[in-house]
Amino acid sequence: MGRIQPGARVALRFTLSLADGTRVEGTGPDEAPWEVVVGRGDLPAGLDRCLVGLAAGESGRFFVAAADAYGERDDNAREIVPRADFPADVDLIPGMAFGFTLPDGREAMGQVVGVAETGVEVDFNHPLAGQDVIFDVDVVAVGGP
Repeated sequence: MGRIQPGARVALRFTLSLADGTRVEGTGPDEAPWEVVVGRGDLPAGLDRCLVGLAAGESGRFFVAAADAYGERDDNAREIVPRADFPADVDLIPGMAFGFTLPDGREAMGQVVGVAETGVEVDFNHPLAGQDVIFDVDVVAVGGP
């Protein structure tokens, strides 16, 4: 297939870094490429837009502002969750991440911020919310929808 269009299946290698250059995650040269569908929500919207038009074998470095990456921080995204909603045998400490099922059935990740006897303060912001990021991307393959 030719160039990346919305709906294309894409295999890529990437490095995600903060704007100051701190590496957050990525695929190593010996790892299998990351396979995604452009425009399906697999990637931050800002990166989706940057990939459109690239072809297999091409690469790029893309600065993505926080709003188009993992969103701005939302101070209202913190909630007190009953301690009973967590496994009894887990010693909860700030920084731990847990998966939650929201009332509408969607899955969300939350990070423990504080622990009290009856409740646990959980931050449901993405850990990179509010951060501008840089994606270094190598397009390995481009397929159809």
